[in-house]
Amino acid sequence: MSEKKVWSREERYQPYEKWEPEYLASLKQKIDTSIWRLGYHIQPATGLLNDPNGFSFFNNQWHVFYQSYPMGPVHGIKSWYHMTSDNLIDWKEEGTKVFPDSLYDSHGVYSGTALPMSDQLFLAYTGNVRDSDWTRHSYQLGAWMDQSGSIKKIEEPLIAAPPAGYTSEFRDPQVFRYKSGYLMTIGAQDEAEKGKILTYQSSDLLSWQCVGELGFTDKDMGFMIECPNLLLTDEFALLIFCPQGLDSDVCPYQNIYPNMYVIGDSYQLESNRLTNPSSLKNLDEGFDVYATQAFKAPDERLLSISWIGLPEIDYPTDQEEWAHCLSIVKELIVEDKKLYQRPVAEMKQLRIDEGIHFDNSKDSFHETATNHYELALSFDSLATGTLTLYADKEQNQGLTIHFDSQRGKMTIDRSHAGVPFGEDYGVVRSFSIEQKPLNVQIFVDSSVVELFINDGEKVATMRAFPETGHTGFHLTCDGDYQGQFWQLRKTNQ
Repeated sequence: MSEKKVWSREERYQPYEKWEPEYLASLKQKIDTSIWRLGYHIQPATGLLNDPNGFSFFNNQWHVFYQSYPMGPVHGIKSWYHMTSDNLIDWKEEGTKVFPDSLYDSHGVYSGTALPMSDQLFLAYTGNVRDSDWTRHSYQLGAWMDQSGSIKKIEEPLIAAPPAGYTSEFRDPQVFRYKSGYLMTIGAQDEAEKGKILTYQSSDLLSWQCVGELGFTDKDMGFMIECPNLLLTDEFALLIFCPQGLDSDVCPYQNIYPNMYVIGDSYQLESNRLTNPSSLKNLDEGFDVYATQAFKAPDERLLSISWIGLPEIDYPTDQEEWAHCLSIVKELIVEDKKLYQRPVAEMKQLRIDEGIHFDNSKDSFHETATNHYELALSFDSLATGTLTLYADKEQNQGLTIHFDSQRGKMTIDRSHAGVPFGEDYGVVRSFSIEQKPLNVQIFVDSSVVELFINDGEKVATMRAFPETGHTGFHLTCDGDYQGQFWQLRKTNQ
């Protein structure tokens, strides 16, 4: 594999218009040869895909943007790239829509959210600016997108500076309706370099007043919190967020930074707190989920989408000039103060046929046409075994998922799943599962696996980069099981 290019700061922050058109064409040509390009996950045409932003329903379509740096698989000068869908699975590329071209976002359009307002979509995002000493300045900015997809930025910042007592690590506004007005949550760092979430209030989306720090835990949240999302219903308040530098004694995790959640009975603006909050929990038990964004859809479903990638980790596709992808869309359901994440029902539309049933073979190898498929398995309460994805016929390679329903444990190992990466943060993830009959639903897509356990009670998402031809799956099991397999159509053509 070729050596990865070393990027200078000047290259990474060179304005888009100064790059020759032939440069992007050459990147696209190289990327088209990648064996790890995805069939039905959102992926960048070129360069880097970063956090999902502006996930919303507007003008009778689903919308999602993502942070983009199209010139290479590095964190350069970011923009927002726009995708639309009629069904949450077939996504159309609408192109770069929010450029780093103003006084307040000259060094990057960072993460934010979207809120439909009649015939326009309101966008709130962080503008990143560096001065001559390369000191960061963060501005919370707004823009309007009309029904034709044209963007008009609001000239002055919504919030021009962090409040007293907080640093310029101040970003990722989430805007949502609350009673007769609007609330905004923002990831922040105080001057003691502790991670916080700040809440702001507005009556018109343009003038914002700081309410203070959102109360949801008495634990130290590390040195920064990114990508806070607060989802409110009549039954509960769900907070999803990304603490950086969190002590693993507070909540165990192995990834460089975790994606976590807390469930409260409600949110009270007067105290700016979640009432009766749960302990912190991992949103995803796998290797590669971060920066999840969620919102309440018009049909009352809570929908989420995640960045499958992590900051400061090199991935094998970096050397092919592209990096990362977004997860499939999930529905979030809270029952008895427990979060379930399930693939949206629309995912069934990807199935090419009625599926293949199989059961109760002690040792079974299945060859698939491509690594674009869905697999559903149900086991009895005493079942133990190992499922290997991306398996070769000799069964020496693959991503292994070991399950033990009797003891309530699952272990995922990607140490032999093709090209190694991210080894500094471990190649194995182990976590508890309920001691009961086990069911799993698995989506495999070239170099991504999304695993849903016990109807979404636990979720594990991961990248793996198998060798050409490793398209089988192998199952050994002591105990009864039923399985169904569907080949899935590609949406990326």
